[in-house]
Amino acid sequence: MDSLLILIGALMLIISIVLSPLSSRVGMPVLLIFLIVGMLMGEDGAGGIQFDNFELAFLIGNLALAVILLDGGMRTRADTFRVGLRPALMLATVGVFITAAGAAIIAHWVFDLHWQTALLIGAIISSTDAAAVFALLQGRGLHLNERVSATLEIESGSNDPMAIFLTIVLVTMIANQQAHAGWQGLIMLVQQFGIGAVLGVTGGYAIVAVANRMRLTPALYPLLVVASGIAVFAATNALGGSGFLAIYLAGVLVGNRHVRMMPMILQVHDGLAWLAQLCLFLILGLLVTPSELLPLAGGGLVLALALIFVIRPLAVLTTLWPFGFNRRELGFISWVGLRGAVPIVLALFPVMAGLPEATLVFHVAFFIVLVSLLIQGTTMAPLARKLRLEVPAGEDPYRRLPLDVAAAGDHELMLFPLRGEQWQASRPLSQLRLPPNTAIAGVFRQRLCHQPTPALEVTSGDVIAIFAMPELLPELGKALSGRHIPGYLTERSFFGDFVLNGDALLGDVEQVYGIDFDELPPELSLAECFARRTKGHPVVGDQVVLGPVTLVARATDADRVTKVGLKVDHQDS
Repeated sequence: MDSLLILIGALMLIISIVLSPLSSRVGMPVLLIFLIVGMLMGEDGAGGIQFDNFELAFLIGNLALAVILLDGGMRTRADTFRVGLRPALMLATVGVFITAAGAAIIAHWVFDLHWQTALLIGAIISSTDAAAVFALLQGRGLHLNERVSATLEIESGSNDPMAIFLTIVLVTMIANQQAHAGWQGLIMLVQQFGIGAVLGVTGGYAIVAVANRMRLTPALYPLLVVASGIAVFAATNALGGSGFLAIYLAGVLVGNRHVRMMPMILQVHDGLAWLAQLCLFLILGLLVTPSELLPLAGGGLVLALALIFVIRPLAVLTTLWPFGFNRRELGFISWVGLRGAVPIVLALFPVMAGLPEATLVFHVAFFIVLVSLLIQGTTMAPLARKLRLEVPAGEDPYRRLPLDVAAAGDHELMLFPLRGEQWQASRPLSQLRLPPNTAIAGVFRQRLCHQPTPALEVTSGDVIAIFAMPELLPELGKALSGRHIPGYLTERSFFGDFVLNGDALLGDVEQVYGIDFDELPPELSLAECFARRTKGHPVVGDQVVLGPVTLVARATDADRVTKVGLKVDHQDS
């Protein structure tokens, strides 16, 4: 029997992985595919598996979410907190509360529920899901402007404490009929955020220190990081804090510090995160009985559509208006209120507490997740491109290999495949515009390694091996990129024909280019124009329309634009 269960579990993983390419072909989120496979293998599907162990599902769900948040945290750059921290925290707290209240009103109306139960449903479905957001942002080839991507990533990684707080308080109130549970819950909220933040930061520094002081077999470093992250997660939960917030912050600390064998750690954790998502959504799919979703489909659809088209936009507009987002950015953030595994895991609380309407609450939450992944998940990438929120990005290396030699410092060996129209015509290595402090180690062609000489010609299909520092990746990616880029994302089309320094004065630009900026003082610099437009936090891709031209932020350093593109034919931003 045990062997049969192992076989079934392995086959479910294989089926999910084999079907995952459908995600890019039909535009369906890969997480939805995993969820559907789990449902098909359940008691109403072809598999006929009867699985109702909610405690085991809760344990697996928490561990899987911890691994996903750790991986997402390690891929979140610290610079993004400069732009996205304050708006994300507003969304993660006030925004979650507004969403819960709005969803409760609709749930009370469509399902004729008591207000406490309606509020419980609102609390459970109030937070966006890190697994879904990270998977869709990182897995669809989207390179969004930093203001939008930072806000979405930080929000999804930090909004769980508020949702957990609301859920536990309401479960306690309903189970024990305690009207004063709100005060206890408020104390718990402070504990969740406070203990989670302190232990997350402390744990992150500790993981970095241990990883850098240990001399291990390279394959053990990723395991050390994930085991340490889960230890931080469990210890924080045991002390009454938010383990989800703690492990996300620990991941951010690890990902933004110098850590030995970091490229290998990220590569292995990418696989671990996918495994966690697979197991999580398959288990949650097994838990639900599809036939029990049909009676509530009408009311559930009303609630889901209200959440997507009314409640989430209201929460976004209410919380983000002071932060300098434009209409396109607000519209996209409003749309990407993705619900995923977190609402389903939170819906297990009332089931395990034995509340009278726990089954209804669980199935409503599951239905909301299905609709969210189906509608929002399938349209996120096309909407981002339609709203022109992408910014030009270079090619990532096929492989990054840390050298782990003291004399090499932080240098890595990076492999870049040459592909696309740009490389159809061969050119000598001497014509490649590579950044300083890089060296070509070799050129691979048809399984042979060629010594790099200035006269050696490279073409499509070749692989160039380069020694370089990690911070040079963006420049290398742009220099060696050959992937198909939409016309509006080419460097010239996006940034314009002219490149200016951010400290150039408007008066100088007027004289050189014959442009009249009557409405602005000539002593104002281009960087200051962007600071006014973005309320002090400009990002690459920001636009400022000045009369007949459009200024486009091409490069930034902290909160200042250092390079500006100038376009004569502008479009509305």
